[in-house]
Amino acid sequence: MAKNIVWLASYPKSGNTWLRLFLFNYLLNGEKPAPINQAHKIGPGDADAVAYRKAAAGFADLNDPETIMKLRPKVLSGYSENGADVNFVKTHHANVITLGKPVIAPELTRSAIYILRNPLDMAVSFAHHYGLTTEKTAEAIGNPTHAIHGDSNLVHQFIGNWSKHVKSWTRAKRFKVCILRYEDMLVDPHVGFAKALKSIGAPVDEQRLDKAVRFSSFRELKQQEETHGFVEQSRNSKTFFRSGMAGEGLKSLPQPAIDKIIEDHGDLMRKYGYLDG
Repeated sequence: MAKNIVWLASYPKSGNTWLRLFLFNYLLNGEKPAPINQAHKIGPGDADAVAYRKAAAGFADLNDPETIMKLRPKVLSGYSENGADVNFVKTHHANVITLGKPVIAPELTRSAIYILRNPLDMAVSFAHHYGLTTEKTAEAIGNPTHAIHGDSNLVHQFIGNWSKHVKSWTRAKRFKVCILRYEDMLVDPHVGFAKALKSIGAPVDEQRLDKAVRFSSFRELKQQEETHGFVEQSRNSKTFFRSGMAGEGLKSLPQPAIDKIIEDHGDLMRKYGYLDG
């Protein structure tokens, strides 16, 4: 059994798609930006309903946690057993035990790259993407049993609250995890993405790195979405690539939502530099 999955992991709306498209551009090394709607070629998502339907070989309730956990080993083995040395797989799942089984299969895992983002900023993007009020979002990301329910495209996902999610990945013991802060990547994407490449043993070519950073810039991704649309856009929002900024949460969230998020996640926010003191 090959341990060749490299997880591209994050809480939703924290920079996972940016990371995946950077890797796509770096590894493809083309003369023009890689199409955002072909991101699955560099790393499929582990919640793709098509893969679970294929594994089920018939009808399956893809919004049922027990069904998902029953089918998941077959789905992940399908990603792993293709002869490749590295298989990137995007995930928003927490690295936890669910229904007595690990959601993130350690026996197939080589390593992970985990992006974390200030939950105040993430909450703004989360609310827009899932069509929630900011108050409902603050409650959801503080709920230890929070899950994203399945639909025709994606299966049920075990998310948990933000703090639990961060801890589950940053404290993983059975495989190495490269931790990136979204805010640091905004300040100097070359440093952040070089760190990600080194973590998977890929050589860092400065010229190629610079090109991939430019080809996966927020401006480029947003322009592609405006021109061609994006398959991962939510039906609840007008755009997937909305602002990409840091510091938006404190400016736009209502105070009760800010207070709730800090109350639930203050310790970890301080640890990762999101709160003073």
